Amino acid sequence: MTDAPGPIIVIGGHEDKDGDRLILKEVAARIGKGKLVIATVASHEPEGYFDAYQKAFGALGVTNLVELYVNERDETRSTATREILADAAGVFFTGGDQLRISSQIGDTPVEEMVREIHRRGGLVAGTSAGASVMSETMLVRGSSGESHRIGDLNMAPGLGLIPAVIIDQHFAERGRIGRLLGAIAQNPRVLGIGIDEDTAIIVHKESFKVVGAGAVYVVDGADVTHSNVAEARRAESLSIFGVRLHVIANDDCFDLTTRRPHVAG
Repeated sequence: MTDAPGPIIVIGGHEDKDGDRLILKEVAARIGKGKLVIATVASHEPEGYFDAYQKAFGALGVTNLVELYVNERDETRSTATREILADAAGVFFTGGDQLRISSQIGDTPVEEMVREIHRRGGLVAGTSAGASVMSETMLVRGSSGESHRIGDLNMAPGLGLIPAVIIDQHFAERGRIGRLLGAIAQNPRVLGIGIDEDTAIIVHKESFKVVGAGAVYVVDGADVTHSNVAEARRAESLSIFGVRLHVIANDDCFDLTTRRPHVAG
């Protein structure tokens, strides 16, 4: 590992585990022969998650895998838990409930060790719920497949590994543009990033690259001129003017500082 922060791979869920494994290959390339911790913390019933990833990564030559599961916060302080993360080249958060990740490991030795792995150049990755928790403020619940209704959104603090963004997953497949717009209406200073299934962003320093079969939607509320999010009654539809939307696909890049997309090369 180096003294520079490592990459963060954020996956929209349902990444290919049996075919080309395009996204998992990106993880494998950064792990090599190192230890990859599969954190199944997000699941209330984690059985099967680790076996599926052990098979998928094993086919890519990543064989040093260990599972991290935390049933109660007190377990994050145990020697056994710390040993799981010791010398890890990367951590991969699986799907489930993102609130379970933040509530079980937030402000614990496990969170600090994950941050230390990242600071020393190691990989941090997450899929589905493991994607949402990467941001400072994370989407927890909200209706999909319809226009956003005022009050129909629950958010909570995430791990904050990627600053100034809110991430949503299973994006086009579950019609989540409305709830991401609702999140940006409440937090116009941050970027909304919606990631399709079998699609990922690879974040390094102040930019990211898209990898996968779908698209990534970036919602920028910096130039919003009006929204009714503070005045409208609960259950009324959101009204918001001046939102900028970027849709970017495989190999496209996005600069998080300038808030501009660009073609790789």
